[in-house]
Amino acid sequence: MINSANGSMPRIVPHLWFDKEAKEAAAFYCAVFPQSRITSQTVLGNTPSGDCDLVSFLVRDQPFMAISAGPYFRINPAISFIVNFDPSREADASAKLDAAWDKLSDGGTALMPLDRYPFSERYGWIQDKFGVSWQLMLTNPDGESRPAIIPSLLFAGDNCGRAEEARNHYLSLFRNTAAGPLLRYGPGQEPDREGTVMFTDFKLEHTWIVAMDSAHEHNFQFNEAVSLLVVCDTQEEIDHYWSGLSHYPEAEQCGWLKDKFGVSWQISPAVMDDMMAHGTPEQLERVTKAFMKMKKFDIAALQRAYQGE
Repeated sequence: MINSANGSMPRIVPHLWFDKEAKEAAAFYCAVFPQSRITSQTVLGNTPSGDCDLVSFLVRDQPFMAISAGPYFRINPAISFIVNFDPSREADASAKLDAAWDKLSDGGTALMPLDRYPFSERYGWIQDKFGVSWQLMLTNPDGESRPAIIPSLLFAGDNCGRAEEARNHYLSLFRNTAAGPLLRYGPGQEPDREGTVMFTDFKLEHTWIVAMDSAHEHNFQFNEAVSLLVVCDTQEEIDHYWSGLSHYPEAEQCGWLKDKFGVSWQISPAVMDDMMAHGTPEQLERVTKAFMKMKKFDIAALQRAYQGE
């Protein structure tokens, strides 16, 4: 369960949408990575997708959520997850990286082979058998430390060249922020355009996020299959992030929205997590029925539904 009141816990949680494989995928990731475990499993009944499995789990202590809700969206590499293996904190970091790569390779596809690169002694980018993409990296122990898992946004196609705009927008909107380095492409790095973002990272609500531009040919864009769930303590926070992020009214549904870059977000109250983890089947049915009618979540209305008022 995510305790959003604890400042040491991320308030932005990656959310994965599967057809039927949420429980299987969560168990697989917990077997691939150390410091990983399933924290809760719930069934949401009578949704437009039927009964949906909702799973919360930790991957190297980073909270994730996954749902089985039908074949509406397909996971792609537009949002991937950098996994840092830091030799200064793990004596066997390289061996752990290799072990994770071997497990992810079972039914997976290498997007960049595991090898030595200018930015890392050992790095590889792989799309696993469920479609989720992972960038495994041996981190430079002399650099500033970063979390073990970092969501990475790739701005490609029509979005290419907008990574810096997105970074600035998110930093202006979120609280508890920090700006990391911003590295730009230089001359002679075609097809990438000089001045666009080769790499940047930034912290939003205690969660680090990476952004990159890529002018290479990619056949994917951001979609709802990988979204970022913002855990809010108050209605004021929900209102703040909803108004600052939502750009496409037609995408607003059940706490979901899509920003001007096409990234999908869920703006969700922390109390919802407690309801889903501890509610009776009758309470869950009432809450599900209530939020299915909402666009932006109304905490007071959800609490009334939970209590049967």
